[in-house]
Parts: sequence; structure tokens; C-alpha cells
Amino acid sequence: MSKPCLVCENPIEAFVDYGRMPIANGFLKKEDFPNEYFFRLHAGFCPKCHMVQLLEQPAREQMFHENYAFFSGTSKSMAVHFAGFAEHVLKDFIADSKDPFVVEMGSNDGIMLQNFAAKNIRHLGIEPSANVAKVAVERGIRTLNEFFDEKLARRIVAENGQADAFLAANVTCHIPYIHSIAAGVAILLKPKGVMMFEDPYLGDVIEKTSYDQIYDEHVFVFSLHSVAAAFGRHGLEVVDVEPQTTHGGSMRYILAHKGARPVSERVGALLAKELALGLTKAATFDQFRRNCEKSRDELKALLERCKKEGKRVVGYAATSKSTTVTNYCGITPDLVEFISDTTPIKHGKFSPGVHIPVKPYEDFKARYPDYALLFGWNHAEEIAAKEQDFRKAGGKWILYVPKVHVA
Repeated sequence: MSKPCLVCENPIEAFVDYGRMPIANGFLKKEDFPNEYFFRLHAGFCPKCHMVQLLEQPAREQMFHENYAFFSGTSKSMAVHFAGFAEHVLKDFIADSKDPFVVEMGSNDGIMLQNFAAKNIRHLGIEPSANVAKVAVERGIRTLNEFFDEKLARRIVAENGQADAFLAANVTCHIPYIHSIAAGVAILLKPKGVMMFEDPYLGDVIEKTSYDQIYDEHVFVFSLHSVAAAFGRHGLEVVDVEPQTTHGGSMRYILAHKGARPVSERVGALLAKELALGLTKAATFDQFRRNCEKSRDELKALLERCKKEGKRVVGYAATSKSTTVTNYCGITPDLVEFISDTTPIKHGKFSPGVHIPVKPYEDFKARYPDYALLFGWNHAEEIAAKEQDFRKAGGKWILYVPKVHVA
């Protein structure tokens, strides 16, 4: 069944179907099992504008609300990353402004904007999840508990004037009404203002078969081709691109009003690279589906072998991405005893769909398992440094990106 592309309305069909899927961050209590929400997780590729997108997405209020279970500030490496991001903005884009104004969409607990607040720079965070917005406000970060769109952009300009920089990290890919976002940014930015956003990069997803980057919140998986197509309709052009290692491979896109800033040579180079990688061809995504199926079958077989041998397997990090993996692969509590996580709001709850218990990190340390299935593989380096005692005790890691293996 075809559906219209969210960018250009060209009819598109799914290239991969992950089946019945719950809300990725919907960790729940036992009494909530009978009322758990499910939808069909399938992704399509538009051959016209080259956007990879979900064909179905839950309502935004089901994903972002007062019980949202992700706080950016829990990761030390992300705090360092966002401090660097902020410094880049300060030094290279707003240093010459007399009274700079910075706006961030999806500002979470203020992990990025705190770097501007500390320098008394005018700022505004837009955060739709009430619980994390509250944390930001308590930290002294000026925050609106709303969803950003064209209408809100007009209100912000009326109340604050235009912005020098509009920032977003791991949030633009969440929003299906991308035209309202792009139109809002065009209204909000000063003539020389910049939009800087980063999200998981399609090239990395394809190369690593990191299919767990596809879940309910990620309605888009961006490439430079698709970003240029979507934002170009609103008078914005990509003037630079900066690859990032975060989230298993991301891309930072820097956009400005068309003709307002010189375009970096990196833009043309990445466009050429994407053509070489096949990111504009449907055949690439057919192969990706086959790679997903192979990864799924190999991971399930490995876990079943561990169970047959009487080995204990515990999940490490109850991430949104883990929901795609556990449900697509059919990983149930008989294969993974529990998932260890440091986020208190998840403790005593169960993973979405397959209902694996989520327990405090202390339970992992109290009795190390034989194997830890690393759902937080994008933080592997940080986690490996922290878990040297687990390795010394004979523990091994099970990973599934870029391929299923034991380390």
C-alpha cells in the first residue's frame, strides 16, 4: 500500500517492515500491559526527493509528554558533545552579534542551552515533554513547554525579535510536519542567521545496518540530498555539513537563507559521496532490508544458543533503540533476564512490547551475567571504560552493530 511522501507527496511504498511495534520509550508497569499501544513500523524511500521516512507514526502526544523517559544530561559524553556544539556556535556564528539570541528546538533538560545561559546570552528552549522542560527551568534555562512550528515561530519573533541561531539535536528527525518547521525557521532567523541541526545519518545507518535507528520517534532518516530537498522549498540552503560520531553516526547540517552565506566545498563532496553510496537508489534499500533480516536471525540464534548452554544474558541500557531490536527479533524475557539501566524513571517497569524487566544498574553489578547485550552500542567506548570489572569477571558483550558478534 503506497502513501504520500511527507516532503513532496510522491507515492511511496515500504522497503522494510519491522512489524507490530510499541512506543519506543513507552516503558510500562505490569498493570498497563492490557492497554499497551501498538502500531506498524515500516519505512519507505521516496525516489523523487530521496527522503527515508516512516509510513505510519503515532501521535506526537503519545511519544512526548510529562512522563518522557529520556534525559540528555544522564550521559557525560553527550554533555561534552553539546558543550563543543555550543562553543562552535559562540565562536563561529554569533560572536559579532551585539545582542545574540539563540533558540533550541527539543532542548530537553537544557544540556546545550546551559552553555549559553552561563554566558548571559539570550536564549529560549522549546521542549514539549513537561517533565524534562521542568528540569531545564529549575536550572535557570528559559524554556517553553510547547511544540515548535510556524505559528510559534511568529510568536517568538513578536516577543523576542529574530534569532541569530536556531539549534536542534536529535529532534528534527522526529517531526513529520517538516514544512511547518522549515517555514518557522525561515521566519525566525535573522538575514544572516543559521539553523544548525544534527540527527542520525542515513549513510551510517545503511553502512552499519543500524536498523535500531528506525523507531516511532524517528519519522525521518536524513541524508544531505533529502535535507536539501525539504528545506530548499522554504528558501533555506545547506551551507556546510559536519559529520559527528554521536548516536552511532550523525550529521550536522548548517543552513542559512539562500545566498546569505558561502557554501562549503564539503556540501558538494558529500552529495557526490551519497550518490556513490547509492543513497538515491531504491536498490540500496532493498539490500538494507536483507541485511536487517540477516542480523535479526543471527542475533536470535546467538541468544537461543546462550540459553541452551545455560548462560545468563542481561540487556545493558534500556534505550529507545532497544525496542525496535527486541520486538523485531522476538527477544523475550526467557532470552534476556532483565535490562540494566541508570534512569530511575524506568526502574521497576518493563520494556515496551516484549516486557523484559528493567532493573537498576546496581542489580547488574551485584551479580554479573555471562553476557551483556549492549543496546547502548553508540556509547560503547564510554561503557567499556566504565565496565572493566565486568570484563575481569569473565563477562562478554553481545553486539549487533555493524554485525552480530561477541566481544
